[in-house]
Amino acid sequence: MPATLFDLHGKRALITGAGRGLGLAMARGFGQAGATVILNDLAADRLEQAVAALAGEGLAAHGSCFDVSNAEAVRREVPALLRRIGPVDILVNNAGIHRRAPLEELEEAAWQEVLNTNLSGAFYVAKQVVPGMIGRRAGKIINICSVMSEVGRPTVAPYMASKGGLKMLTKAMALEWARHNIQVNGIGPTWMATELNRPLMDDPEFDAFVRRRVPAGRWGDPRDMVGTAVYLASAASDFVTGQVIYLDGGTLSAL
Repeated sequence: MPATLFDLHGKRALITGAGRGLGLAMARGFGQAGATVILNDLAADRLEQAVAALAGEGLAAHGSCFDVSNAEAVRREVPALLRRIGPVDILVNNAGIHRRAPLEELEEAAWQEVLNTNLSGAFYVAKQVVPGMIGRRAGKIINICSVMSEVGRPTVAPYMASKGGLKMLTKAMALEWARHNIQVNGIGPTWMATELNRPLMDDPEFDAFVRRRVPAGRWGDPRDMVGTAVYLASAASDFVTGQVIYLDGGTLSAL
């Protein structure tokens, strides 16, 4: 298969929640495939360090600091970055948070915070980016779902609800924008070895549970996201839309 199918030279990619973890890994992968990357994060210091790290590797990287859960901030900041850097060809809605508690004890504010960030944020950002994609009749949107778009565990109800909703939002976006030659797909990772999951990784009981539960016998590595993300961002996936690809080491195939 020609390597040019996966070439992202001349493309601009906006990745939300890219100051660390999965977002940063995908941003680095896009940059290595030739794209100019625009990293978003809520923490200015973390964002600055991430952009500097990619620039130090010779990649074309920019930063844009805003809260995806704040619709007013998104309406202000995304058009500003489009004017400053140029049109976005690839959008990755990766920003996400987790709040764990038994459902009957969960505070309403925590429920809303997770839904606003993980689900509504993807809608807010896409709404600002997609008019340009429609005008150019080209675009790629990747929503970072989860195995918890399909299954779950106790104490993670808001995360399950948000990621299940994001799976269906992915399909809705795909249906509405396919006629404009915009492909919208999702990636659903299992438990990943990120900074946010460090307390779980350091818990011997939970670490053993993950290694038993995942048929591959390990936590996912953020770098495992890159190949699928580049595929969904490239010409190689021009007839793929409305799908969620699960990067789960076999998790969803096993009881």
